[in-house]
Amino acid sequence: MLRLLLTLCALFTLTGSVSISLQQQVSISRCPITYYTKKYENVYVDSNDNRIRICFRGPADSTDCIKGPVIDANSPIQFNTYQDGSLNDKIRKELGHLTNALKCYSYFSFLSDKRLTTLKIYQFGIETALGLDYSDYQQPNTPSTEHPRYTSTLVNGKEVQTLTAVIPAREYYVDITGCRPSGFGMARDTTKSVPEICTTYSCSLAAVGSSTTCGDGEYCDGKGSCRQMEMCTVTGPTVIDFKEKINSVSDRCEYSLLHDQSTGFSLKANFLDRRRRDVSFVDSLTLDFSDSDDIQRLFPPPPQVAGSPVTLTSSVQTSGGVDLSKDQTGVTASFSLQSSSVSVFYDGTTVQIFIDVLAGKSYTGLCADSSTSSSSRLSSDASCLNQYEDKVDDKVNCTTMTQQCNILKSAPFSSCNSKVDPQPYITACTETMCTYPDVDGLRCQFLESYAKVCEKKEVNLQNWETGAQCSDSTLMCQNTICSDHEFCGEIFGTAGCRCRAIFAAPYINSSSFGGPTVCDHNSASLTLVNCLLDQKGINSSSLTLLDKTCKGQVNDKTHTLTFNFTSDSCGTIVNTNNSQVIFTNAVTLQDEITRKDHAYIEFSCIYKKPEVNHVAFRIQDSPVVQSVTSGKWNHTVTMVAFADASRTQMVDTNYQVQLNQKIWVELKSSGLDENLISTVTDSCWATNQQSSDSTQKYFLIQDGCANLADQTVQVERNGDGILNYFSFNMFKFTDESRDLYLHCKLQLCLKQEGNCIPQCSSQGKRRRRSAKYNQEEAAFLSMGWSA
Repeated sequence: MLRLLLTLCALFTLTGSVSISLQQQVSISRCPITYYTKKYENVYVDSNDNRIRICFRGPADSTDCIKGPVIDANSPIQFNTYQDGSLNDKIRKELGHLTNALKCYSYFSFLSDKRLTTLKIYQFGIETALGLDYSDYQQPNTPSTEHPRYTSTLVNGKEVQTLTAVIPAREYYVDITGCRPSGFGMARDTTKSVPEICTTYSCSLAAVGSSTTCGDGEYCDGKGSCRQMEMCTVTGPTVIDFKEKINSVSDRCEYSLLHDQSTGFSLKANFLDRRRRDVSFVDSLTLDFSDSDDIQRLFPPPPQVAGSPVTLTSSVQTSGGVDLSKDQTGVTASFSLQSSSVSVFYDGTTVQIFIDVLAGKSYTGLCADSSTSSSSRLSSDASCLNQYEDKVDDKVNCTTMTQQCNILKSAPFSSCNSKVDPQPYITACTETMCTYPDVDGLRCQFLESYAKVCEKKEVNLQNWETGAQCSDSTLMCQNTICSDHEFCGEIFGTAGCRCRAIFAAPYINSSSFGGPTVCDHNSASLTLVNCLLDQKGINSSSLTLLDKTCKGQVNDKTHTLTFNFTSDSCGTIVNTNNSQVIFTNAVTLQDEITRKDHAYIEFSCIYKKPEVNHVAFRIQDSPVVQSVTSGKWNHTVTMVAFADASRTQMVDTNYQVQLNQKIWVELKSSGLDENLISTVTDSCWATNQQSSDSTQKYFLIQDGCANLADQTVQVERNGDGILNYFSFNMFKFTDESRDLYLHCKLQLCLKQEGNCIPQCSSQGKRRRRSAKYNQEEAAFLSMGWSA
């Protein structure tokens, strides 16, 4: 005990030392230090997890700290700075990296598990060392406290170096000059590799931090290797960019695949639907060299240069600095860009871009970064963003397609796996083929795109087509010219123009092959869509009207077929039915027999017979007056018709009302207290017989609301007093009835019980009425008209 007291006595009597407490700031300006390249003149002493901490940035900032051993509860802390270089040789001998002389040090002493423990921060100019020791004294007859004491340095909250005092009464040192490349701390003469970003950080002997990473035109594969950014594949809806990152286009917009900001060059691709509305394919490809005269569209056929079609062959032809050629697999364009050789290949489904040296900093677009879909979108019409959802295709077997896509990991493709990662291509194949049917050689397109990349890497995948069952899968679409609403696809084993799903959907839903019949006087026309006919195996050139000499007119641009006929031509059949005249014809096959469905398409035009007389209605009795007793209420209801909106010109028995003339009908109650009672026109309907319960009945007002199916009906006032009125256009029943009867049902509504005005929705249905009225005390009025 005496030794401990002597030691503590010596501690407390150190020249100039002061006693400090936790959570206290002290100045080290007499001996400032450089801590992993940062210079500090103050320290903040506190504790965390019972361990003492000496932090440099402030009481609430624990990012740059020295985390020391456990400090005993209520232990005093002695602090001072000393201008003393006596330990210079000893420390520099143990820490060989130090090159400057010891100038001063700061001293922190406290009890750790009942042993006196000291932390010292030594300043060697711009270099710094940390010292740690603890006393060899242990109080007699107590459990052993002789165990190591630990300390560690933190930079930006992460541990950098550790120091352990193993033997008591001996001081241990660590050089904490260090570096902090990219914000984290490092000891001198060390390196740190981060494979996820292919970067190696170094801290030299001179405490200079540096880093190395992938060069310009390279990307990190996430596994520590830098790869050349030289290949971009767009197959179906999927983009595999230069960094082998994958993304899919879900809309039908035009995108920039590659844009060179320094030269203005753009490679543009337009995505459109094909057999499904919810899966898009790259459908056209355009090279734009920022000069309108140099715009070159590679696909769809025919290719165009400066707006004029060109004929391509296997022989290279040069136009505007671009070498163009075509073989049985697709179209290729080769040119130079920033001293780099660029090759663009397109076969109608897959685009592949190869660049020998990519100066990646100046490029944007989906190939530079497939995740930049919003910034790479070029379409100004937002309708291309509309999303559709088609029903699941029960013919698609996802398990089978996944297995077939995974053959990219098997021979012969596996010989290329070390040079070209197959996973992005497998993902692209699987995601599409689990939704889209295996038609048009689509599955093989994904495999072929991987094979072409391997070919560029000088890996020869011999006979891969045979093993993958793709030898006969090529669909020859290069010379098939389709319209905007079509795409080249397989039709009964050969290439042809199929209808795009969005375009075809309304026709398929209505089981039609084109638009409705257009009727005009005594003539008519019917336009059929060729791709709808072709998909059913109907040869449009074999179609005629009933008169076999009447054929359709072909529009080569829109790929439509239009038939025209009059009432007295092309075998038109004319029938009459009551007040109608019906012209009927049909599109049929020239041949006497057919084995195809839907080869007979009948269509007709219906006209009304010409009117032979002038129809005018006269009112039989107006106004209509009725006395009504509703419980304790006795009142008189009047129903009057008017010919003007201000309701001043009453319709009487001498007034002729023409068909489609607007009539205003006013219903008014007398003998009621308007402050208490409102009248509500519950319903009004017309019949062709005097009885209000006639079988033929046409409602103008129902449940207090206008019949929205009849746009001429307007209920202009109802339920807010004892006067209601509405208007409608005069009509007659089509059964040639000469009479028309108008019937209205009125109710009384007690205002104090709620709102009496009917609340009608935009669909014309009554939503609610707060007030109640008695259905059995309704007033019925009828008004007759005669032609």
